[in-house]
Amino acid sequence: MRPRALAVFDRLDLLEWRLCQRFASLSLYAPWLAILRLASRVGDWPAWVLLIAAQPLLQPRAGLAFFAQYAATGLAAVMVYRLIKTRLCRERPFITFVNLIRCDEPARDRYSFPSGHTMHAVMFCALTAAHAPWLLPLLCPLALLIALSRVGLGLHYISDVAAGAAIGYAFAQASLALAG
Repeated sequence: MRPRALAVFDRLDLLEWRLCQRFASLSLYAPWLAILRLASRVGDWPAWVLLIAAQPLLQPRAGLAFFAQYAATGLAAVMVYRLIKTRLCRERPFITFVNLIRCDEPARDRYSFPSGHTMHAVMFCALTAAHAPWLLPLLCPLALLIALSRVGLGLHYISDVAAGAAIGYAFAQASLALAG
């Protein structure tokens, strides 16, 4: 008998695979595929490291405090994310549906739940909304593209992205509550 969490994922996989397949099929269009790949790579780490490192320049008065807050929040989120991912072990859509969902992108690991890219994108957007809302016109479209890229490239289910977004938002809110 499979553990309860994995049985839930089996049901979700069956509910979501067609939608994921349709969305991933849009990646046949070269310009869209290039945008998704770029968003995925930028969302892997460069955008967030740059955002964290830029805090002292963006916020001259409180930049060092924001630098520390963003870095600590990011590290805490990664630790929890890794714990969840390695305990729940949901296979990626292109692994579960080998001939039905195509993926030409390298996956960092085998499991998909939750989406770490989306978690970071939402988390840093929420933190930025509190500290530098003028950056949101740049960050929100990027966060949306990152979330779309995860499904569009066949690396995640929609529920993986939704869970990553929820976890990222929760970390940002906890960070803001703790830091004041």
